[in-house]
Amino acid sequence: MASQGASSGGSPIQIPSRLPLLLTPEAVLLPGSTMRASVDSPRNMQLVRSRLLKGTSLKSTIIGVIPDTLDPASDQDPLPPLHRIGTAALAVQVVGSNWPKPHYTLLITGLCRFQILQLAKEKPYPVADVEQLDRLEQFTNKSKAEEELGELSEQFYKYSVQLVEMLDMSVPAVAKLRRLLDNLPREALPDILTSIIRTSNQEKLQILDAVGLEERFKMTIPLLVRQIEGLKLLQKTRKPKQDDDKRVVAIRPIRRIAHIAEDDDEDEDHDDVIVLEKKIRASSMPEQALKVCIKEVKRLKKMPQSMPEYALTRNYLELMVELPWSKSTRDRLDIRAARILLDNDHYAMEKLKKRVLEYLAVRQLKNNLKGPILCFVGPPGVGKTSVGRSVAKTLGREFHRIALGGVCDQSDIRGHRRTYVGSMPGRIINGLKTVGVNNPVFLLDEVDKLGKSLQGDPAAALLEVLDPEQNHSFTDHYLNVAFDLSQVLFIATANTMATIPPALLDRMEIIQVPGYTQEEKMEIAHRHLIPKQLEQHGLTPQQIQIPPEATLAIITRYTREAGVRSLDRKFGAVCRAVAVKVAEGQHKEAKPDRSEATEGEESKEHVAEDAKPDAISETADLALPPEMPILIDFHALKDILGPPMYELEVSERLNQPGVAIGLAWTPLGGEIMFVEASRMDGEGQLTLTGQLGDVMKESAHLAISWLRSNAKKYHLTNASGSFDLLDNTDIHLHFPAGAVTKDGPSAGVTIVTCLASLFSGRLVRSDVAMTGEITLRGLVLPVGGIKDKVLAAHRAGLKRIIIPQRNEKDLEEIAANVRQDLDFVMTGCLDDVLNAAFEGGFSAKTRLEHFNSKL
Repeated sequence: MASQGASSGGSPIQIPSRLPLLLTPEAVLLPGSTMRASVDSPRNMQLVRSRLLKGTSLKSTIIGVIPDTLDPASDQDPLPPLHRIGTAALAVQVVGSNWPKPHYTLLITGLCRFQILQLAKEKPYPVADVEQLDRLEQFTNKSKAEEELGELSEQFYKYSVQLVEMLDMSVPAVAKLRRLLDNLPREALPDILTSIIRTSNQEKLQILDAVGLEERFKMTIPLLVRQIEGLKLLQKTRKPKQDDDKRVVAIRPIRRIAHIAEDDDEDEDHDDVIVLEKKIRASSMPEQALKVCIKEVKRLKKMPQSMPEYALTRNYLELMVELPWSKSTRDRLDIRAARILLDNDHYAMEKLKKRVLEYLAVRQLKNNLKGPILCFVGPPGVGKTSVGRSVAKTLGREFHRIALGGVCDQSDIRGHRRTYVGSMPGRIINGLKTVGVNNPVFLLDEVDKLGKSLQGDPAAALLEVLDPEQNHSFTDHYLNVAFDLSQVLFIATANTMATIPPALLDRMEIIQVPGYTQEEKMEIAHRHLIPKQLEQHGLTPQQIQIPPEATLAIITRYTREAGVRSLDRKFGAVCRAVAVKVAEGQHKEAKPDRSEATEGEESKEHVAEDAKPDAISETADLALPPEMPILIDFHALKDILGPPMYELEVSERLNQPGVAIGLAWTPLGGEIMFVEASRMDGEGQLTLTGQLGDVMKESAHLAISWLRSNAKKYHLTNASGSFDLLDNTDIHLHFPAGAVTKDGPSAGVTIVTCLASLFSGRLVRSDVAMTGEITLRGLVLPVGGIKDKVLAAHRAGLKRIIIPQRNEKDLEEIAANVRQDLDFVMTGCLDDVLNAAFEGGFSAKTRLEHFNSKL
């Protein structure tokens, strides 16, 4: 490429006479300044790929930057008119990215001005013949330029020094700028200072077009004066600050500012830091936390805003200010009002309500009582989460729920250290920030479903949170200072205690929330569920009536659960079906020919107030068809919900020997469980099926061993009449619902009864269910989950329940009306179990004296 002489003299420092052009519509590059330019248009992208990325010489990195010119979105569109004056620039860095779309970011430094003589080509990127306008040798020849400029240059220099000295000289960038004013030639200063002070793109464009030095100085001096006046105005309106409060307020490269009034925004961030510091000093945080915050504020003042750590430190300080170090709500300690509120919100749950009222009573006597750590354990749908919200409402406290199901990272509890990118506080501190007080009710939902991963064990992290002796100084990794959690009332919920680590379980006060009886479900349905569903579906009691008989049918035949979630959904299905009838009835007057169809439906939905179709008048309320209110009976339930899902067929199942009914406990509540046995010719093997655990298999072996040892006593024989029950006989024990895993010792008495029925040929009573662990000596040991098991038997319609003698104390938890319906048989040995399970008793040949266990 040929070279062309400079504008004055034969200087060897020249730019190429033909340059590729980069079009920048939003930014103006001045000689001596550096800027970043984003490139995503077709011609500019092609320039970067073909010229900058493939070039191998220094000359290939020199490009022409044309301001105020938009590159067309398509390379097929013609180029718009180009700005006459441009800046020759050196591409220092090229960075590519594909997000959000392919583009390059260029770091370019301006060298000198040039003038476009002729456009050589437009595709694939524009190339033009140019004429150099500035002398590059001015940066090496200082004295000659000073003689030419004279007084104008000196005036500009004085203003520049005045501006810089108004800034904080302790900032490295300001000190470097001060040295540049002394070392650089005067003719280079207008371009450099214009790119540093706040100026609009239009003003920069005017400076770029000012080819003559004298014109350039005259245009730049007013800009400097404007900036100086703005700084003086700010200093007058501010209160006197210490020297260390000075900051750089004028240096903001490449921003579009139109007038002096916006100088107020230059120091807005600084004002925010001062306000933040005042808030920190005014907050009542502990001394240790205050020291940390003051130290961080001092670092923040000395930190340039461009540093990533600036935003992190500021976010940290704002969080520290927002935390409720000493802000709390006053508890409502009226026990009578609290009892009424709890009774209105929740039916039953007497043990839980009693514990809340005890807490209120102690709070009346002692103000600084630490918050208890409660854990509600019970099956799904019994109201553990909603009762936590009611507790907060009763106490007059803020409520915050933290869902722990599936959490497998300890940082969710303790937070991340601030050295990590994207660090944030844990859920405990975030919850305190959200509620804004330090004594809320925190509900830790599903604490039994915490996970564990390579990121740590969140259950172990909760040990500090839920320990009253430690949580007064809980340290979140993000805060790195202690926070007092002792006033927080923590309520955890779980479906089972089996999956909760023992150390965590030891820190919580366990309150069992058992399943509901049928009577309790009836009350809950008519007090809470039905009114809620009517409101959600826009219905009124004048349009639908669900009598107690229909509610009982839904409870017994369409749901079989410990809670009321499925029951609530069934009521929703009924309300939706009635809503269809109500919507159809609104158009009945307009379509009288449909009246016959509705008459046919009256056989399914009994009408409380019969009204004939001809009784409909023009003034009738269209929202109340003549069938209203619709009475839901069993026939309507069958049409809406389908055939019953559960049938009470207990008595029909026990029509042959070798079948007995046991009671099992599951996280969903109690269940009845059938045990079936059969025998056949074989080699004396015992086969167990039904996905049994090891403990249950051992119970079966215990049962067969006890029966074999007592076969003569009870006249039990195999098919061949031998007292050796396994002589040439195979026994098969099956526990139906084979897809469900079963384990535990409480099926021991049921297996003994089932096998005794098989070998004696006698039927077990159909209304008897039993539970209890057995030993080789024939003792019956206590088991757990008695209340849930008894409720399951009551739901299934059983009348007699055999339980261990040492479980008699557990019957006190069962409602009186349920106990009245059932006949409880307390047994200490298997003799008592067999006598109670068979009609007329199960007499032995000779009664042996039995000694009760002292264990």
